[in-house]
Amino acid sequence: MALTLISKVFAEDAPIPGKHALNGENVFPPLAWGGAPGKTQSFALIIEDLDAQGGTFRHCGIANIPAEWSGLAENVDTMQERALRFYKNDFGNARYDGPQPPDGDPPHRYVFRLAALDVPRMTLPEAAGAEAMWQKVKKHMLAEARLTGTYQS
Repeated sequence: MALTLISKVFAEDAPIPGKHALNGENVFPPLAWGGAPGKTQSFALIIEDLDAQGGTFRHCGIANIPAEWSGLAENVDTMQERALRFYKNDFGNARYDGPQPPDGDPPHRYVFRLAALDVPRMTLPEAAGAEAMWQKVKKHMLAEARLTGTYQS
């Protein structure tokens, strides 16, 4: 079975609810996954806007998600969960910041990428940023699942 990623608040290629947008409540959407390889020691997640005017824009980067977890709760970035490490997004914040494409833009695609890793922890400091974290994740990836949502301001 392949690694899969879903959300109960939006389907593949469907709109992300406004509650989860930066100009809404900016709430991290709940995610669930299954089918991780047997040798998985942790997970990492990155959320990217593929249609940002300046190129790919990272909205969230999370590592050190325990291997026994099968999802992330809504608002996980506001919880005091010690296991997780949030990396600075392209807004400069070590948390989730939701979609906010410029007014008048067509819908942007937001890709949630979950990686099953062969290491228990990423040791990169959070200030390194989500992009640097993902580059390191790629070296330890056993499997990847994607979920794409859209958003228009």
